[in-house]
Amino acid sequence: MISLLCLNACAMVDVSRLKPGDVVSERRADVIGSKQFSDGTVQTLNVLALTPKQCAQSFDTCAGIVEHASGLDEERRLSSLSELWLGRALRGDHQPVMDDATLDAYLQSARYAYAYLFYTQRTPADRVFDQRQAKVIAFYDYAVERVVQRWFEELPRLGAGWTHTDLAGWSVLRPDTDLGLHATPAELLPASSLRFKGLRNVYQRDGFGSDFVAVTQKPASDTPAVPWRDPRYVAMTGVLVFGGNTLDEVLDTRQVQLLARDPYRDADMSIAGRSVPLGANFTAPYGLWLARSGFAMQSIRSLLGRQGGLDSPRVLLMQPYDPNRRTVVMLHGLASSPEAWVNVANEVLGDEELRRHYQVWQVYYPTNAPIAVNLMQIRRALDETIRHFDPQGTARATQHMMLVGHSMGGVIARLLVSSSGDRLWSLVPQGKSLSAAQRAKLRQQLAPYLQFSPMPQVDSAVFLAAPHRGTPMARHRIARWVAELIRLPFGVLKEVTGISDLLQQGDGGKGAPLHVSNSVDNLSDTDPFIVASENLPISPAVHYHSIIGLYKANGPLAQSSDGVVPYASAHLAGADSEVVIPSWHSVQETPAAILEVRRIMRLHLQRADGDNRQ
Repeated sequence: MISLLCLNACAMVDVSRLKPGDVVSERRADVIGSKQFSDGTVQTLNVLALTPKQCAQSFDTCAGIVEHASGLDEERRLSSLSELWLGRALRGDHQPVMDDATLDAYLQSARYAYAYLFYTQRTPADRVFDQRQAKVIAFYDYAVERVVQRWFEELPRLGAGWTHTDLAGWSVLRPDTDLGLHATPAELLPASSLRFKGLRNVYQRDGFGSDFVAVTQKPASDTPAVPWRDPRYVAMTGVLVFGGNTLDEVLDTRQVQLLARDPYRDADMSIAGRSVPLGANFTAPYGLWLARSGFAMQSIRSLLGRQGGLDSPRVLLMQPYDPNRRTVVMLHGLASSPEAWVNVANEVLGDEELRRHYQVWQVYYPTNAPIAVNLMQIRRALDETIRHFDPQGTARATQHMMLVGHSMGGVIARLLVSSSGDRLWSLVPQGKSLSAAQRAKLRQQLAPYLQFSPMPQVDSAVFLAAPHRGTPMARHRIARWVAELIRLPFGVLKEVTGISDLLQQGDGGKGAPLHVSNSVDNLSDTDPFIVASENLPISPAVHYHSIIGLYKANGPLAQSSDGVVPYASAHLAGADSEVVIPSWHSVQETPAAILEVRRIMRLHLQRADGDNRQ
């Protein structure tokens, strides 16, 4: 009797209130984040009188019921199946090498998600506010990430020229790619697994697919035969597409293909007749390259002229060459490397408009060599790189190029757009008794260093903390101590010896050997080369800008400095703009300077391309 009364009188439903944060956590919970099925999948199981525990104990039976039971709409059925199969894959994915059963589960999960997204009645755009769709996209992306990693391990076995292979009961077609790599990557790393220190921001583009970093094989020897270096760390977005043109065909297929896309080239792609935005991670390849580069130690070896340093400049491409993007060339300063641009380049690559219109080349050069030597070698390296990638000189990439230089790199950048005329020949000692033939030979040997004209491809330049008139800091005791440790490159010493011998012949062997300044000497405000070159005319076709640091402002601006370079040395008359930023000499690292560089780049695009850019 009491039991009957309780059945009639006791409340069957109770209620409690969740905290706002718990509500959000519950909505976002799924098999990836919390290792528990999402609320939507649990409700689907409840409708079919199933529980997550039952599905774990008898998965095939559970999945079969969900797949064939009536009373479920297709979206609910497919999204639940995608999560169920993903849960099975995750439970088996703890071996060093993924087994076939786990690989099959990931493929099943991706296929159900793919079918949900593209072969149900509503389009992805129709479901833009559905939380379920966001979860299904996450299921797909994670499954793709794990499948692609497993497939990558199979490539050595397949060799070259394969068209398809059977794997875990699936027919896997050869990947379709537009990455522009010359060989199969040596590594393929999920961008989602990488975390970086030293980068202010990680720039991603939301969209379809999983983000990877494709790492190519390191060359056996770093030969200077060519001055350019293609990128070894390349952004890739992976998408799995399944055979079939209808929902039933997709659910019945065992054929799958990877589309490996370059997210710089592809902002979207066509799937099942629909244009879909393509996801991307633009920071991961750049950050991984810097983290593995060893630039910090190598730049010091280069400055001191020690083994393991550079002996000639290299032009490092930050992404595969694109003939349709303008080129911005960055030149670092003394005792530095491409790490000087760590956040500048990342912010440029992360800016959607700039990324669409620019590609970044970084010049990495030995900073122990005299400025005149580096100027000549860098100009030669850039010319060879341009001729290699654009032999006809007609590509957009080599028209309206921009130079961005910091410190000594800024001095070199200015000279790359300046005319020397005959003004620097006064630096050469006069061999009083040189014959006409000897004078001609001397001029031939020195002309590459002392006579130059502006790069015709460049029409914009940005100089950051550049000591155009040198700095008294180069005469400081510590600077002199460093200068004494520097060894000039062997090639420079050999060239200097030949020129010195020739001059001494003209003086009957009585003249003193020719002295050549190293890079630290060159940056002194009393150095003959700096004094002679400080007022060389910049090409009238070039728009140039100055960004100058101001450290511990005290007194008039004209008498200030960034702690290393005086304002009077960094200032250039005739600049299109000049910005003074509270900063130490490394002004290029400041957010304000990066914003200014981005502003100048946008202005450059307007001049180069007009206002009607696509």
